[in-house]
Amino acid sequence: MTLFNFHKNTFKHGIHPPESKDETKGLPIKQFPFAPVIMLPMAQHIGAPSKIVVREGQEVHRGELLAKAGGYVSVPMHAPVSGTIRKIGNVPTISGKMSPGIFLEAFPFSTQEVIEGKQIDPDTATPQEILQAIQDAGIVGLGGAAFPTHVKLKVPEGKTCETLIINGIECEPYLTTDHRVMLEQERDIFMGIKYLLKATGTQKAIIGIEANKQDAADHLAKHLPKELPVSIKVLPVKYPQGAEKMLITSILNREVPSKKLPIEVGVVVVNVATTAEIGRLLPHGQGIQERVITITGPGVKKKGNYRIPVGTPLRFVLEQVGVDEEISEVYMGGPMMGVAVSNLDISIVKGTSGILVFTNKDVQRSPKIYPCIKCGACVDACPILLNPSKLGILAKFEAYDEMASDYHLMDCFECGSCTYVCPSHIPLVQYFRLAKRIVRRREAEKKEEVNA
Repeated sequence: MTLFNFHKNTFKHGIHPPESKDETKGLPIKQFPFAPVIMLPMAQHIGAPSKIVVREGQEVHRGELLAKAGGYVSVPMHAPVSGTIRKIGNVPTISGKMSPGIFLEAFPFSTQEVIEGKQIDPDTATPQEILQAIQDAGIVGLGGAAFPTHVKLKVPEGKTCETLIINGIECEPYLTTDHRVMLEQERDIFMGIKYLLKATGTQKAIIGIEANKQDAADHLAKHLPKELPVSIKVLPVKYPQGAEKMLITSILNREVPSKKLPIEVGVVVVNVATTAEIGRLLPHGQGIQERVITITGPGVKKKGNYRIPVGTPLRFVLEQVGVDEEISEVYMGGPMMGVAVSNLDISIVKGTSGILVFTNKDVQRSPKIYPCIKCGACVDACPILLNPSKLGILAKFEAYDEMASDYHLMDCFECGSCTYVCPSHIPLVQYFRLAKRIVRRREAEKKEEVNA
């Protein structure tokens, strides 16, 4: 067994699941084919859904505005392909709910060139102009959270951003999109950092990369512009180091207080793929139409990293890469924090970082759940030092308010480390997700009663 120094340049606790990245980390990004019909749900980011501004039967060009932001915590939607708006109606989503959306039929012989917009110069634009341009481009966090990036970058009055951290950790098993972006889009990353430094008023940036991506660290260091105040820090491999609070601890040895944001310790964290999209799109005034996705797993025949138009149906994706006849489960995202899909007729969204396909022989079917044996493995694994065992017991008795008030349930970011190490096979993270939804709903109901 390999021994790890858990206390050197890293956070406390955490786990070491198999990385499973070897099959795709060396595969360059390829452009994915355009699907005949694109399905675009308007609710594919945190915040208010986008508001549709096109009509059925309208012809649109790739990159054209299809829906405007539904508020400040919202972003617009742009056409991933040139084509015709065939239908405006409900589309299926990974949550199982239907969402208002657009069915866009692609022109079969279009060159699919992207229309140019208003260019934003990072040297002359004001911070507010850059933030507005980021929102206008429809950019959200591409690491999976899909939080509108312009909101994250807005430094509150009275606060100061001392350090910008670019998150190139990608600690989720199987996923290699950020790895390939760092190897292939260094110019976009550095241009994106210029925009981010100006937008946040920050004087320096640090790119955090895990040691299993040393080639990416070396590549970025080799091409780093001399005038850019950026350093690169290589960290030990450990999950979930890609979580922003864990990354801040690993790089700066600062702890973000409970229920607070990174700006409380003078930090803003941005995913490296998000940074690259900012650097790729803003110089051309374009909106996001596609993203890089790792497609892998034992059930995939043509594994790889692909640049796929947003809204591409999942069924079309699997047909193009080829899958095993005995598919058992398909995940969107990584195996630790991703979601198993129940419907192949959903589509790729901005927050989709990976598609994993497993066969029947790869999946253990519903292992028997045993009572908690108080072994403490989940406590040792939890990166934010919660007591998952106690939280799990309270969840079993539906003591959700006590979980939130006395045991910091809402600090859990659902990394799944506790579930991974539990010898009793207790689905702790699933319990916590349900409990958090119930707590949020109760809080919303209380607010409505107060305002009534």
